[in-house]
Amino acid sequence: MGSVVWREIPTVLTAEELLDKAFSRAKKAGDAVVDKDRIYRTRKQMIRMVGSAGDSLSATLVGWVHKWPSLDRMSYFDVAMVEAAVGCDQYRQSLGACQWAAGKCVEIAQQNAKKIRRMVNLPPMHEARREAYGRISSIMYRIDKDLDFLMEARETLRTLPMIASSEPCVVVAGAPNVGKSALIASMSTGKPEIASYPFTTQQLHVGHFINRRLRYQLVDTPGLLDRPMEERNPIEMQAIAALEHIGDLCLFLFDNSETGGTSIQAQKNLLSEVAQLLPQTPLIVVDGKGDLIESISSEDWLAVCKMEADLENDPDGPIPEIRNPDTGHLVISATEMAGIERLRFEIIERIGEQQDKNPLSLPENWPIRDDSV
Repeated sequence: MGSVVWREIPTVLTAEELLDKAFSRAKKAGDAVVDKDRIYRTRKQMIRMVGSAGDSLSATLVGWVHKWPSLDRMSYFDVAMVEAAVGCDQYRQSLGACQWAAGKCVEIAQQNAKKIRRMVNLPPMHEARREAYGRISSIMYRIDKDLDFLMEARETLRTLPMIASSEPCVVVAGAPNVGKSALIASMSTGKPEIASYPFTTQQLHVGHFINRRLRYQLVDTPGLLDRPMEERNPIEMQAIAALEHIGDLCLFLFDNSETGGTSIQAQKNLLSEVAQLLPQTPLIVVDGKGDLIESISSEDWLAVCKMEADLENDPDGPIPEIRNPDTGHLVISATEMAGIERLRFEIIERIGEQQDKNPLSLPENWPIRDDSV
């Protein structure tokens, strides 16, 4: 299944806007009728107007149904994102309402056009046209709430990320304000909003880095809280959707300084839950905010920072590494760019262990030129 391009979801109009558009087209269609006989001309006009109104509304509604992503054709991740963002039941119901209304508009137009064809007097013809307009309007106003939902859902869904299934994906998880966004920004092309208060990340952000022409995706998830699943809000559910469905590797960022506002015990509880959610996914635990870890001496920390800075002038030099003596975890600091290259190397190594060992194999969907054609 391909990734959903959320930004291509078409705009949805209100019921009143749709009716104004349809009736305006119907009037133009009626005005285009030419016949010297008044009765024949009026009959043709009324039939043309009723048919045009029904067809216009039906085409627009059916077009939306076809252009909006189908839940049945989405990946598990995209379905989970829709559920977290707007709710799958309402999403399905609203698109179904558009499909139903499209069929009813055409049905009403055909019924009234058939009645008009049998009429020989002008007043009943106009009355049949007004009746058709009234019934069509009633149908459209019945789905007005569904149209309103789709309008609001579009604005929400357009902000969701597009994850390429053919590229390795690393999900960065952790409690609020532990430095996930700063880490993504330091490692990749992604530029998430970074601030020093909880819940800065209100949605998933995707960054990338490239190694040997293979692009690695880094997904910055909203901070999780240590509480039962049923009490979690939509922002947290987006993070869980990412954890469950898209990660080739999960990177859990730990804040031993507790400056982010979450206790070490609460973070340990989260780590345990993440491990249970992803029993088959490799997990790397990293201690962030290394400059604030008391068990690391300032001399050791400064040495690592210097070695990291030297890599800019000598990319083939040794990659510095420092670990927390209390936990054994790799230590980084996104603000001081310490430990970042070592973490990048470890990500590449861990993901490489899961991939095909055939050195001649290419990644899925890799473009191949065929010179035989």
